[in-house]
Amino acid sequence: MSIKDSVATEFARVDDVIVELLQSDVEMVENIGHYIIKAGGKRMRPLLVLLSARALGSVEDAHIRFAAVVEFIHTATLLHDDVVDLSTLRRGLPTANAAFGNAPSVLVGDFIYTRAFQLMVGLANLPLLAHMAETTNTIAAGEVMQLAHAGDPDTQAEQYQEIIRRKTAALFAAACHGAALLHNAEAAKADALHDYGMHLGIAFQLADDLLDYAGDPDETGKNVGDDLNEGKITLPLLHALKVGDEEERRFVAEKLRNKDGSAFEDIMSIVHRTGGIDATREAAVSHQQHAIDALNNLGNNDAILALHTMASQAVERRS
Repeated sequence: MSIKDSVATEFARVDDVIVELLQSDVEMVENIGHYIIKAGGKRMRPLLVLLSARALGSVEDAHIRFAAVVEFIHTATLLHDDVVDLSTLRRGLPTANAAFGNAPSVLVGDFIYTRAFQLMVGLANLPLLAHMAETTNTIAAGEVMQLAHAGDPDTQAEQYQEIIRRKTAALFAAACHGAALLHNAEAAKADALHDYGMHLGIAFQLADDLLDYAGDPDETGKNVGDDLNEGKITLPLLHALKVGDEEERRFVAEKLRNKDGSAFEDIMSIVHRTGGIDATREAAVSHQQHAIDALNNLGNNDAILALHTMASQAVERRS
């Protein structure tokens, strides 16, 4: 059974809402908005909204529109991130900033952010609006933290974990928890879905970090070594900095400070030699299991089974 099967009809309706809400009398907004939406992606976050709603009962129109909100917020962060990171490739295609320029990408990202909040206001659910305002602020703070630590080999594992909790996992958790808020679900079930989303998001990000050192660019759709080029601190690097010998630690620290992507092959060898791949995978599997355990408080139906499957596939993926 496909993960989407229990919400296939509603999932298609989310895409319809996204296309509808990207309409604008400003041509550049539509061009860039449709470009990044059509570039594809897993649509994991809106799918989490729909599956969480189905896990608690039915998928209502409000859930479909909230799923579009979550995808819009995610899309806006991608537009901004690619400008900050000077990225040129995403999902195997030129990034929007590479295709249209930095300034248009930033401004259209702003448009998509504000469109998301227009849509949320229309849902007339103050707890949900407050929840998503807090989440969006958390994501932005996580992005700033990541930028502040870029190229800094003295970053601690706890700081890295806080960055990925904020910049990635918070929206996963918000997607699940927001669906529960729209259902007025009891606190225990809402909390269980929040915990599921949070741990799934962390596992997903750790797996993503692995792909930069062990992934196939033809499958990941991005250039290998991008994280090193951007000076991003990831767990494989942190592990190498912690357990490598003095020469290895000095080499990794220097290349990280200089954001020297040309040293990627040597860095990758050090990461493999020091066990950074296995350590990162173990951490991802731990969060994967925490996500699965959170589902124990929700009962059993097709949607919960799909959430379980999504978590079980989060770590051993190729893109």
